[in-house]
Amino acid sequence: MPILDLTALPAVLTPRSRLLGLDLGEKTIGLALSDTLLTVATPMETLKRGKFSADAAKLEAIIAEQNVGGLVIGHPLNMDGSEGPSAQSARAFARNFAGRSTLPIVMVDERLSTAAVTRTLLDADASRQRRAAVVDKMAAAYILQGALDRLRHLRG
Repeated sequence: MPILDLTALPAVLTPRSRLLGLDLGEKTIGLALSDTLLTVATPMETLKRGKFSADAAKLEAIIAEQNVGGLVIGHPLNMDGSEGPSAQSARAFARNFAGRSTLPIVMVDERLSTAAVTRTLLDADASRQRRAAVVDKMAAAYILQGALDRLRHLRG
């Protein structure tokens, strides 16, 4: 299935399935999972990145286990909206995963998501070690929640 625009996602989602949000970093992949009503994103876990095939296999296991019906992948655009190396890497990951999966995939702008999450953790007085441990999965939840909120706005 090709990479879709967020507005096309509701038409192809299986009812009562979840969305899996991904925050792709150079060393890790932050994961977040939606509820079956597509209203709330919850931080799930952080995977250590390896070769694409190993990362994809881990994701496929999670997808099967959690009844995931689609992926929301963060697209780290530059502040001016252009694509830098990180955005190109995320697009390549999405394209490669789409080549081995029938799930719908959308990419959403994730500018400042990690900064927003880090600021929240600093406000909560989280230690540097604690921030490092949770920032990626919380950024994935931030990205996924933004997509869920936009989907809700589109429906209502």
